[in-house]
Amino acid sequence: MSYKVIGATKSRALRVMWMLEELGESYEHIPAVPRSDETRSYNPLGKIPALVDGDEVLTDSMAILTYLGDKHGKLTAPAGSVARARQDAMTFWLIDEFDAILWAAAKHSFVLPEELRVPSVKDTLKAEFSASAAKLTEWVDAPFLMGENITIPDILACHCLNWAVGAKFPRVDDKLFAYAKNLRERPAFQAASSR
Repeated sequence: MSYKVIGATKSRALRVMWMLEELGESYEHIPAVPRSDETRSYNPLGKIPALVDGDEVLTDSMAILTYLGDKHGKLTAPAGSVARARQDAMTFWLIDEFDAILWAAAKHSFVLPEELRVPSVKDTLKAEFSASAAKLTEWVDAPFLMGENITIPDILACHCLNWAVGAKFPRVDDKLFAYAKNLRERPAFQAASSR
């Protein structure tokens, strides 16, 4: 069985493709851009990514990653376990303190109509991101955020750290940089990124 991933590689769709590569699952990549007719045929909101699994279409990168982890029993702690609650806490923290900050900066750079953008807010967002990056560095003790094995929070964290570089946010410290570099060197990340 093969999945379909809808969304450009330089978007949150990369998270889904990377997860599928880590799982060893085959998928078709449809590099549609946000708000295009093609994207709207999968998600009426015009947002990417979307995942097609048989007759079902799922949206939101983190909902998709959670679904795939649970379905295949990999890259996640079992639902209902204390380990899963801790993993989910890390995931939600990363969404709040990394992803949301980067998305706000993107909105005020190119997403919102020009008359609604407030460019000066980006300095505050960069400061917030740096403070969050300093906190994350304290938590990177093992090869991965949740211990000895890669999990969903690692995919999210690395994607956000890469996004921050592209958005010209301040460079993270050497420890966090090395953590992200090790993740980017994984064959699954390389395979997903090259689509």
